[in-house]
Amino acid sequence: MCVGKGGTGTGTPIGSAEIMELFKETGALRQGHFVLTSGKHSAQYMQCAQVLQYPWLAAKLGEALASCFAGVEVETVIGPAMGGIIVAHEVGRALGVKALFAERQDGKMTLRRGFALKPGEKVLVVEDVITTGGSVQEVIAMVKALGATPVGVGVLVDRSGGQADFAGLPLYSLLSMQIEAFTPEECPLCAQGVPWEKPGSRGQA
Repeated sequence: MCVGKGGTGTGTPIGSAEIMELFKETGALRQGHFVLTSGKHSAQYMQCAQVLQYPWLAAKLGEALASCFAGVEVETVIGPAMGGIIVAHEVGRALGVKALFAERQDGKMTLRRGFALKPGEKVLVVEDVITTGGSVQEVIAMVKALGATPVGVGVLVDRSGGQADFAGLPLYSLLSMQIEAFTPEECPLCAQGVPWEKPGSRGQA
């Protein structure tokens, strides 16, 4: 199913229970002590790369997310590196449009490798998982700065529990989860002396 707000998603043939089972079976949903990009600590972490490493599952998830935007005109799909690369590719494939990814250079999201956006180009921004949505916000700002038009945000997993907001853009996820997170000072796992890790692609979640 599509979980979202502010748009006209039409739903998808794959249900949230089935998606959750895929994440569990592939080890994408992890238990432990993790440090997130926001600096907060959590006992759970979604490592979407574990499910996306299987092309047939990545294609299935991409089709499901693409179906959430069936009523939206999309010319290009873009995601932030690294987590959004495969998601953008599979959603783009499902929608029959090109797929790009943005990279951080000198601390700023940018297009490289000859990628470009035209003024007015309708762009769907995608990501594997969001907590605060900071990387997605950066990509949206970049798309606008290039004169293109963001038309929505799609993510596999919304860890914000539906609290993330992208300036009123339609937001859809395949899973929406309220995973508890703590500041380092309030973290019960830190208090217990449980070792932490930063499992994300930049050494962070």
